[in-house]
Amino acid sequence: MNAFTLDPQAFLRQLFDAAVQRALPLHNTAAWLPPPPKGRTLVLGAGKAGGAMAQAVEALWPADQPLSGLVITRYHHTPPRPAGLPARIEVVEAAHPVPDAAGLAASERILALTQGLTKDDLVLCLISGGGSSLLTLPAEGVSLQDKQRINRDLLHSGANITEMNCVRKHLSRIKGGRLAAACAPAQVVTLTISDVPGDDPSVIASGPTVCDHTTCADALAILQRYRIAVSPQVEAALLSGALETPKLGIAWHEQPVHLIATPQQSLEAAAQVARAAGLNAYVLSDEIEGESREVGKVHAALARASARGLGPFQKPCVILSGGETTVTVRAQPPGTPKGRGGRAGEFCLGLAEALQAQPGVWALAADTDGIDGSEDNAGARVAPDTLARAAALGLKPSAHLDRNDAYGFFEPLGDLVITGPTFTNVNDFRALLVL
Repeated sequence: MNAFTLDPQAFLRQLFDAAVQRALPLHNTAAWLPPPPKGRTLVLGAGKAGGAMAQAVEALWPADQPLSGLVITRYHHTPPRPAGLPARIEVVEAAHPVPDAAGLAASERILALTQGLTKDDLVLCLISGGGSSLLTLPAEGVSLQDKQRINRDLLHSGANITEMNCVRKHLSRIKGGRLAAACAPAQVVTLTISDVPGDDPSVIASGPTVCDHTTCADALAILQRYRIAVSPQVEAALLSGALETPKLGIAWHEQPVHLIATPQQSLEAAAQVARAAGLNAYVLSDEIEGESREVGKVHAALARASARGLGPFQKPCVILSGGETTVTVRAQPPGTPKGRGGRAGEFCLGLAEALQAQPGVWALAADTDGIDGSEDNAGARVAPDTLARAAALGLKPSAHLDRNDAYGFFEPLGDLVITGPTFTNVNDFRALLVL
């Protein structure tokens, strides 16, 4: 296969698959496992990759060494168990992105498992994106219903992941380093798969085992900035600092955190596939944030310039990017059908509109966990004829953008990317092919 014979859409899917493959836990865990301790090894964790991470540890941990624990993952995100692999770590499923009672019950069990640990024991924490919702244990004075509403409001507000997780940490009894504090005096080793711009472990899944440098005042400012209401009791607790995360009393430097897979690594894996096919490959960044539709417009401008032989990117080429964009859900008049979609779909809508049917440009954007927002698709595709096919069906990109309905735009076109759960999560993947 070369740049002149490839099928654009199939090739873009190949790039996505390469990015996902690079981030699978089984390929990335062995190098970071500590030696077995004198005592017992307890595995705790949460995230969309939690089931796959647990299976990787079960496969790699010495069969004659004790191993037990509990990990929470999203519904339908537990991978099939390989034949002959004994189950030593319990995996339970709960809701994402809005927490539910199953996540609450499992989080209570995780915290209870930390009781009675000794300095001879090892706690291996498996953390990946999605853990903020799955590992839900509300702070005193905060109900599960409060957490659900605040979480939902944050998701619709346009707040970025760092802001959302700052709030989540301070309204929790287990996040923001509290899980590590509960494990004392045991050794805590965290293996994490990054889904956040900058790969900050304190932001990934709201850093349950990592020192938190944000404060109650930061959390309250974010809630006020996005006009998210909390009860007078919670506001008073934030104002007084009563909900502050652990800052002292833990030797954080003795609790190692290992990034076993990152967005940049996955983008580089996709770039290698593109170069092997004879294309130039450019990785813009793995830290791109902002409104999804606006990021789509910027990518469109770069692709259009490249297609015309202008700008820094020489065709034939692939332009790659990652990070975590946001979608601000727009208020709608009464009776308006509810929009469906996520970050990747909204990016593709903004991209398609701004590309203006540019010849020679194809694109795919998808979430590497296989789920775009809360729908059943990972993302969507864009081609030079997208707007023409949409017009033939009476679909207007601007109207669908107005109601955040990327799913309703791309589904009739047959241009949704549907992969099912991938059992990992390094966040947004975007690839533009310019021929």
